[in-house]
Amino acid sequence: MTQVEVTGFIDAPREKVWEVYTDHAAFWSFMGPATIERPGDEDPNGTGCIRVLGPGRFAAREEILDFEPPGRLTYRVLEGSTPIADHLGEVFFEEDGTGTRILWKARFRCTIPGLGLGMRLLVRRVFTRAIRNLERQFPGPA
Repeated sequence: MTQVEVTGFIDAPREKVWEVYTDHAAFWSFMGPATIERPGDEDPNGTGCIRVLGPGRFAAREEILDFEPPGRLTYRVLEGSTPIADHLGEVFFEEDGTGTRILWKARFRCTIPGLGLGMRLLVRRVFTRAIRNLERQFPGPA
């Protein structure tokens, strides 16, 4: 199994950061189309939600497994175009002074021998890009 961890800091209250991040269709639109295929059980973006992120054949279908506002979300990739299987992700939102520390962890298996490092770098890049997009949602004082 390959593991990836990415951290970030957002200068905004945890509840606000959680609210933006978990609005899947709006937040993930920076990567292309982002839709909710199936709403969650109690919250449309919560446990049981299936989100589809990205364009056409490159889209990833993901299911939200645990939704614990405003501190933790877990998901698994159901389908995707990359040679990755058994992708399980977990995102933590922790209060840190006046802002929010984010820890994003994932583990997965590469289905093509020799591509593990490349897939690890790709997943790290996607996570980093997502955190940067989240930072842009909270530009701070002018």
